[in-house]
Amino acid sequence: MFGARCLLRALRSCSSAPCPRHKPSARLSVRDALGARSTNGERVKVQGWIRSVRSQKEVLFLHINDGSSLESLQVVADSSFDSRELAFGSSVEVQGQLVKSPSKKQNVEMKAEKIEIVGNCDTKDSGFVHIHTPIITSNDCEGAGELFQVEPSSKIKVPEENFFNVPAFLTVSGQLHLEVMSGAFTQVFTFGPTFRAENSQSRRHLAEFYMVEAEISFVESLQDLMRVMERLFKTATMTVLSNCPEDVELCHKFIAPGQKDKLEHMLKNNFLMISYTEAVEILKQASQNFTFTPEWGVDLQTEHEKYLVKHCGNIPVFVINYPLALKPFYMRDNEDGPQHTVAAVDLLVPGVGELFGGSLREERYHFLEQRLARLGLTEAYQWYLDLRRFGSVPHGGFGMGFERYLQCILGIDNIKDVIPFPRFTHSCVL
Repeated sequence: MFGARCLLRALRSCSSAPCPRHKPSARLSVRDALGARSTNGERVKVQGWIRSVRSQKEVLFLHINDGSSLESLQVVADSSFDSRELAFGSSVEVQGQLVKSPSKKQNVEMKAEKIEIVGNCDTKDSGFVHIHTPIITSNDCEGAGELFQVEPSSKIKVPEENFFNVPAFLTVSGQLHLEVMSGAFTQVFTFGPTFRAENSQSRRHLAEFYMVEAEISFVESLQDLMRVMERLFKTATMTVLSNCPEDVELCHKFIAPGQKDKLEHMLKNNFLMISYTEAVEILKQASQNFTFTPEWGVDLQTEHEKYLVKHCGNIPVFVINYPLALKPFYMRDNEDGPQHTVAAVDLLVPGVGELFGGSLREERYHFLEQRLARLGLTEAYQWYLDLRRFGSVPHGGFGMGFERYLQCILGIDNIKDVIPFPRFTHSCVL
């Protein structure tokens, strides 16, 4: 799932048979190919990424998508093509004829005459190691104090004693544990439940939800981190659309008409980037009246996030470099002024607002030591500080709320409708 690293290689044909000379093929997008009215054997060229491969004894079926359509184009090829080279995620250029499809699921399909691999993609060699981070922890990763404390249902002998000898909580993030493991495995991720004791019944908050989190060593810029985040969003979404088209279509048809076009718009455009300072200026100049007045040094609210996405043409937008005072101790100091910021990034998406949150981590010992001392956290996080003493490297990471991701791609307004057993304040049914 995480950023399968596709290595660009020289163009090479998958067919050993010589291709007969024909007039140059017309280049079509997948959307145009699917909408072609004429299927009289016109020779065309389609470029895109392989979303699925199905090999039979005498025929090979590929589904190709280039981001121009949620629906993929079915390519039918002779079994002589080397299916081992045609893997999920590989970029290809296919030349052949558009013909009427015998299947009821699509009007046209492409009969391949030539397939060239533009870039291989070995998803098994993505380099990310799956870490099962603990659910019970003594760390408050976010520093917000919105924690569920874990205690035995019946106190053990002395009520003041802690079961673990230290206060323990349900995790709000696996980030700190991932930072430990990234020192051994370079690229790590986790996917599991997280908990926030927020007294909120809003449409975008849950007390228990799932998060995908990643931590990457030797990352030195937010741009490197943002590339992984954008690739994760687009790859995961195309995989969902390829494997669960009926489920997605059901939501788009009956719950969120128009969401299909919005999603296509997100997938085909490069995500944008603005600084927190630029975001505040945009909000201040807006004609819209906000419930919360936008000011530098104050957190962006949901209404602000949604406005910024609309302002950017409903394309997902990264907001970077937040005020130091707003963010946890582990985020890297930008050493700027007079407005002191850290290397933090949030990804805002249409209809939801913040979907991803991430940062470069403060890998410099003395910077981290001074910040922990100012916050009175040195003793509690001595182990974390020690990580910077023994072979520390520049690194960064991010987290994505899974339920908010489902809201985004399906167009569902209330987060409680994308999880079977929602937990929120005053509600824990079953």
